[in-house]
Amino acid sequence: MKIYTNRLLICALLTLLPAIGNAADPILLDEIMVRGSSVPSNEEILTIREVRESPARDIGEAVQNMPGVTILRKGPIANDIVLRGLQRDNINVLMDGVRVQGGCPSRMDPPAFHFDFAEIEAIEIVKGPYDLRYAGSLGGLVNITGKEIQPGSGVAATATYGSYDLVNASITASHGGEKSEALIGYAYKYSRPPESGDGKRITDIYPSSSKNRYRADDLDSRAYDINTFWFKGKQAFAPGVSSELDLAYQDADHVLYPGLLMDAEYDRTKRINWTTTFEKPIEQVKEVKLQVYWTDVDHLMHDQFRESSQPNMMITRDYMMQTDADTTVTGINLTGVSEVGSGEILGGIDYFYRNWNAVNESAMYMAYQDQPMIPDVDNDQFGLFAEYSRPLSATLTIKGGARLDYAKSDATKLSSERLAGFYLPYYPGQSLDDDNDFFAPSVNLQMFWKPAEGIELFAGLASASRMPDPEELYIGLQRIPNMNAPNPTSWVGNPSLDPVRNNQADLGLKYSSDRYVVNGSVFYSDLSDYITLVPISDPDGPGIGTLAKARGYANVDARIWGGEISSQVSLPFDLYMLGSLAYTEGKNRDNGEPLAEIPPLSGSIGLRYDIDSFFVEVTERFAARQDRVDTQLNEDETSGWGVTDIKSGLNLDKWAVYAGINNLFDKYYYTHLSYQRDPFQSGVKVPEVGAFAYVTAAYRF
Repeated sequence: MKIYTNRLLICALLTLLPAIGNAADPILLDEIMVRGSSVPSNEEILTIREVRESPARDIGEAVQNMPGVTILRKGPIANDIVLRGLQRDNINVLMDGVRVQGGCPSRMDPPAFHFDFAEIEAIEIVKGPYDLRYAGSLGGLVNITGKEIQPGSGVAATATYGSYDLVNASITASHGGEKSEALIGYAYKYSRPPESGDGKRITDIYPSSSKNRYRADDLDSRAYDINTFWFKGKQAFAPGVSSELDLAYQDADHVLYPGLLMDAEYDRTKRINWTTTFEKPIEQVKEVKLQVYWTDVDHLMHDQFRESSQPNMMITRDYMMQTDADTTVTGINLTGVSEVGSGEILGGIDYFYRNWNAVNESAMYMAYQDQPMIPDVDNDQFGLFAEYSRPLSATLTIKGGARLDYAKSDATKLSSERLAGFYLPYYPGQSLDDDNDFFAPSVNLQMFWKPAEGIELFAGLASASRMPDPEELYIGLQRIPNMNAPNPTSWVGNPSLDPVRNNQADLGLKYSSDRYVVNGSVFYSDLSDYITLVPISDPDGPGIGTLAKARGYANVDARIWGGEISSQVSLPFDLYMLGSLAYTEGKNRDNGEPLAEIPPLSGSIGLRYDIDSFFVEVTERFAARQDRVDTQLNEDETSGWGVTDIKSGLNLDKWAVYAGINNLFDKYYYTHLSYQRDPFQSGVKVPEVGAFAYVTAAYRF
């Protein structure tokens, strides 16, 4: 424990280290200046430069080192983003305002999984419920911005090769004219299962007696195989009037998830986004934007690669269980920006419709039976919002707004017989229905004050709400004991759930100059009707058609508090110091237990030598022990850890080459959020990747 305490103390001191001397690299200095002058203290920005220098497999891995951000790992890829301890539908993950919802009830395919690095320009993270543009930003917003088309013609190609045959390659071609712009791109990702620090593949984490272990032929098979295609076109029709069309298709095949009981046969995603912008349509109106989008995810998962699917008298197909899921989202947003007095108002209306259907097929009672796991749920959500920003003086700006949301949810394939026979015994005395509607307001008030040159204070108060999602309301999966799962867990949604409300306060302080920026913040969230996972019991006890062991969802009162500090500092001799530290603590106030899956104290400290054409960087990432766990859900404690990463790069006129090793000393460790409790959790933790080497080459002309 002492070594982790020392690291945390060193990091806390170094993140506050003032800048001295001169720095040489204009790119890093520009980023420092932008973060110091343009980025509010409750936001973080990850540039595409930072992404390209890393061996990240997906957006989750790319953002996990930002203060306050962690991930849930279920396998080599498709990591779910956690922001200040909040995850799933408690945060929004969007790309240019487009909402993609995963099809898998186990979140094999979280929203961030469906966007490729080569499509994006930057990733913006808003911490807390301070963005009213989109429904559901209860705990924050991860806003992915797509790549802009540059004037002229150009081609860019990037290829990464790493340990375990990792391949991450992309090529884009673009042309930007006076009135017409176009960009087309393709990306490919592939890898075999990586090894953890103990020298074992992460597919080899089960004991030899486990029916969930991978078959011998699949232990070292493809970990994932993903192709992504996209197109963006923009046309100017008149001065100030333009339309943009974005199309994308992603085909992910053979994606392994060792932390779950099944793997994905495929995950196919389609996206269409059409936006028309009117600049200065009338006096006092700066801009009006109309956006219409449609997304679809088709997902199939099964246990064909596991020993649980070996044929026997009960298993007569090539799988013991399989889930076929599909979800579509259709959305429309109309927004406008107007000047009102000395301030500016942003307002709009939005609507989105989501359909989600998932059918589980399992060997039960000597026959295969279908269950409406997500019973063809229709969600309609309407919202309107307005936020006003006004400078009260040269040093003080206030910003505030309100949002109203109405949502209706209808489980079209949840019959009254199944509702009464399967759901009601777990929630006796409650009134359950196959449709629900919700109405909730959200408001916030923010203050930005610059009392002196280079100092900015941020204060925010917010009250935001989000509706229960279809899984929390209606998931239904009855599981029975068998030779492969002698003690399974059934999953039962709670149709009587209320919307979650987050009443939050934030304080932030940022100190910056042209050589450094130090940003610190603290927050406190009071969560009423917070939706959490709970064990539930059938009052009739076990018997034919019923099970005593089950999990469902309940509203509880909770609190989450914590803070972050980060810095970028320019030192003499072309050196840069980079550091961050973050802490989050959560408590279920109904039972006094810690909230589940809350990350421990964590951080990083790095030193970078950077001149115009060359850099080398060493970073230490670490986390403290997490002993605040939810014993009611049998959550395990996690030991502290620390790993060292090293990377270097050469930037030429048209070429760039990067190389590095993550986890240089091959440390064996788990992140606390690697233990996923969902409908198909296996109860086995997925360790982090051991020593991992990579090299990236990029070319642009």
